[in-house]
Amino acid sequence: MAQLTDDCFAFSGPLLPLDDMERLIGERVAPVDGSERVGLHAARGRVTAAGVIAAVALPPFDNSAVDGYAVRHADLARGGDTRLAIAGRLPAGARADIALKPGQAIRIFTGAAMPAGADTVFMQEDVTVDGSEVTVPKGLKLGANRRLAGEDLPSGHVALPAGTVLEPQHIALLAAIGVTEVEVRRRLKVAIFSTGDEVVEPGSERGGAAIYDANRYLLSELLERLGIAVTDLGILPDDPAILAHALREAAAGHDLVLTSGGVSTGEADHVRGAVERIGSLVFWRVAIKPGRPVAMGVIRAANGQGAVFAGLPGNPVAVFVTFVRVVKPLLRRLAGARPQSLMPLPVRVAFAYRKKKDRREYVRVTLRRAADGELEAVKHPQDGAGVITSLTETDGLLEFPEDATTVEPGARVGFLSYAALMA
Repeated sequence: MAQLTDDCFAFSGPLLPLDDMERLIGERVAPVDGSERVGLHAARGRVTAAGVIAAVALPPFDNSAVDGYAVRHADLARGGDTRLAIAGRLPAGARADIALKPGQAIRIFTGAAMPAGADTVFMQEDVTVDGSEVTVPKGLKLGANRRLAGEDLPSGHVALPAGTVLEPQHIALLAAIGVTEVEVRRRLKVAIFSTGDEVVEPGSERGGAAIYDANRYLLSELLERLGIAVTDLGILPDDPAILAHALREAAAGHDLVLTSGGVSTGEADHVRGAVERIGSLVFWRVAIKPGRPVAMGVIRAANGQGAVFAGLPGNPVAVFVTFVRVVKPLLRRLAGARPQSLMPLPVRVAFAYRKKKDRREYVRVTLRRAADGELEAVKHPQDGAGVITSLTETDGLLEFPEDATTVEPGARVGFLSYAALMA
């Protein structure tokens, strides 16, 4: 299953910076073995197992970019209009067996192959047609409105490199070069469960001190958006022996075992100890807020198979933030995908903020258009890690870097939309 060693995340400091975590994952975690060929209709979200080489050029021949008239640029008068004889008509898909002679033009349509001798195309709205002749204006440059064979992608070049997460635009490119099937990495298999005696299944009887489990539903949806096969193992009680047994069983047949709750330092937080009984916990605190108590390690099944373990906090907002910023890079690496570079977009901050140094913090915000037309970010009034409505009522997260301690209104800070974080 997962190809990694027990020291894959080896880190000796008290808090692991996010950049160091992503670097260690890239250096020491190998993608899972196995691939398969799938048709294009089943390829979205999958990861290319090898580079795809273009067997044909794109476009495969010189063609017209517009509806108009194909001409020889050498025939055009420099000082005024040029009158040319219309020698034929070329719709898209027709064989370009018409040779253009001096003083002639060909009626041509978008996508049609350029006739021999033609090198420039006038748009139909820029010309005047009079019976069998067309008058074209001066000033059009050589090669205008002509698409050259291979200008998009030359034959023999890499269309998509290995590790590409296939989205609709990638699939369109594959179809355009005639590909019908593509070799992709096998799907990752992830087991999830929640922990805690206070957590119950939605729809079941809830005692006065119990809460309905939202975390498994959140994690399942996030994982399935990434094309991962999810096994929902339900809710486990705060019992070290039961937890250890469940983790060991889940390690068989899965690449990652993902839990929420039970990884902090409380007396009833038993997940960390259970992992250490059947594997090794290689770090459990990350320099991030919300969500500092994040555990990662390796667990072994009874049959000797190994799986990565990731334990997230119990509060739903912390689960979301640590998944998109901690677990997702690990999943991409295990899936064989190339590293993803998140590009926060700078927006103006409409509030003051103070934070601890050496910790990256994510604040839930709504974007609005200010009176001067600028986009500015407004902080949600409740910032507790258990306030789920702070996710549903906002647009994304502001990312405050480690070296920042004070941010004043008017400053520019990087914004990450929820859509970008979940993609």
